[in-house]
Amino acid sequence: MTEALTEIEDEELRCIGCGALIQSDDPAGIGYTPESAIKKGLETDELYCQRCFRLRHYNEIAPVSLTDDDFLRLLNQIRDADALIVYVIDIFDFNGSLIPGLHRFVGDNPILLVGNKEDILPRSLKRTKLMDWMRQQANLSGLRPIDVAMVSAKRNNQVSDLLEKINKYRENRDVYVVGVTNVGKSTLINQIIKSTTGVKELITTSRFPGTTLDKIQIPLDDGHELVDTPGIIHAEQMAHVLSAQALKLVAPQKEIKPRTFQLNDQQTIFLGGVARFDYVKGPRSGVVAYFDNNLNLHRTKLENADAFYEKHMGGLLTPPTADDKDDFPELERHEFHIDQKSDLVIEGLGWVTVPAGTTVAGWAPVGVSVLVRKAMI
Repeated sequence: MTEALTEIEDEELRCIGCGALIQSDDPAGIGYTPESAIKKGLETDELYCQRCFRLRHYNEIAPVSLTDDDFLRLLNQIRDADALIVYVIDIFDFNGSLIPGLHRFVGDNPILLVGNKEDILPRSLKRTKLMDWMRQQANLSGLRPIDVAMVSAKRNNQVSDLLEKINKYRENRDVYVVGVTNVGKSTLINQIIKSTTGVKELITTSRFPGTTLDKIQIPLDDGHELVDTPGIIHAEQMAHVLSAQALKLVAPQKEIKPRTFQLNDQQTIFLGGVARFDYVKGPRSGVVAYFDNNLNLHRTKLENADAFYEKHMGGLLTPPTADDKDDFPELERHEFHIDQKSDLVIEGLGWVTVPAGTTVAGWAPVGVSVLVRKAMI
């Protein structure tokens, strides 16, 4: 930095959008901000790095160079803290929301499990049933949450209820908010800040993964802190498989409306070109699909499905588009025999409710989880 900024040289300046350390030397580096923007930011108390400025005003996203070691270092800080851990997951992508080995990093700190994006669930789905399932899934991953909550950060639904639970369980401690990328963690924290201080959109948010780069510390009234940690990158999320354009077309933004299909066995439903459902064996039955309302669902015969996909992917079956279909990963098949009414879930996309006494298969990009759970509706 030049002499104009000498007086603040020793002060640690951080972007209030992503938490990155502000620097003006390396335009390609994390936290880069032109000196003129640093001066202006200090005058207005709104100091953003160039990356966050472009994200906020132009919805542009720039790649970052954080490594797995960087995230591991931050997770180790959580273990050493005395804090309540608020663990945010995407209700639509539970397995993709799991932080591998989180139970080893939280130490003795209590965990409050928060399911986000509640507003896009069908109203007919019983929330208590889903919260029970969330707790069971957390237990299977080695976690024992002290409580479970559901919110819509985007709509500010039930955030006040969550705040009551945070105040109940934190017991004069700091609060660490953790989650993988793209679960709406920073949006939730913005709602909390807005509810408690009136300040709007302090932290950078985006539908793109990885917009918070370092922990952001927000002071609480009693001298403790609410700490927003970077989203841990989970490569098996649907959000990392799809391009930004495709993600807009498959990630639900409004309440999902169910679509019912009467199927004979040996029929297939394509979910755009990103996934596929096969009704392999069973009597003629109704299945109910719960996916983004704008996602094109196309039915065909199972015997023709492979050739149909090869011919129409990127055209009739989109997303992906013709421009990015060559980079799209192969679909992997997962077969299940269904003994009770169940949901076949394609993580990050939605689910199909199927009857008992059937054999079905779900196809998803390699690495994206496909699982079966007891029907929620």
